[in-house]
Amino acid sequence: MPVLTRPDILDRIARGDVRFTPALDAFQLQPHAVDLRLGYKFLIPKNWTLDEKGRRAISVSIERPDAADGQFEEVVLKPGQYFELLPNEFVIGTSLEEIELSAPDLMALLFPRTSTNRRGIDLSLSGIIDAGYKGRLIFPMKNEAGDQVLRVWPGERVCQVIFETLSTTISAEEADRHGLASAKYSANGAQTYRLDKEEEREALTGGGLEELKKKFDTQNRAS
Repeated sequence: MPVLTRPDILDRIARGDVRFTPALDAFQLQPHAVDLRLGYKFLIPKNWTLDEKGRRAISVSIERPDAADGQFEEVVLKPGQYFELLPNEFVIGTSLEEIELSAPDLMALLFPRTSTNRRGIDLSLSGIIDAGYKGRLIFPMKNEAGDQVLRVWPGERVCQVIFETLSTTISAEEADRHGLASAKYSANGAQTYRLDKEEEREALTGGGLEELKKKFDTQNRAS
């Protein structure tokens, strides 16, 4: 699929096919990509909680419908504040920009900037931004610089978006369908994900994967 160059990206922005809020600045435009800036919101994983049973570990698993409840503590910084990533610490960062892809023939890919990786920050992502997506993006971030504490500032350019055109256009309904359900990830970064469909979850935890594959076989149906 063709990758959009800087003139193509600017043309798509002018036509309203792509929108960034806040608007891009000249530092962010690359020959065939757009750099995204780090936002003010961070989600820090919690590993324990205190309830009526006592202090217990937070275990996140698809076998429990409430697996994601209480998994993260939210930190929202103010302008001028920084975030220190502790050695080997894993957090979720969010983009400063809200991105909207309204063209039916356009998707995007999300990659870390090499300068970010060279600092020892592992952005474990090569994510897909679906056609029709609107919202901020989330970044898994891990400090892999040994014993060093890594300081990051909201506004840093940490990752980049590459735009590609689709071979055919797709409708909004098609773009929102992921498997049998609607899009799994939330658009605002407040919730990191929604759980898979109950039928799939029960099959995975109950040893019924083979039966699930047979029931929802699309390859043989399409042939």
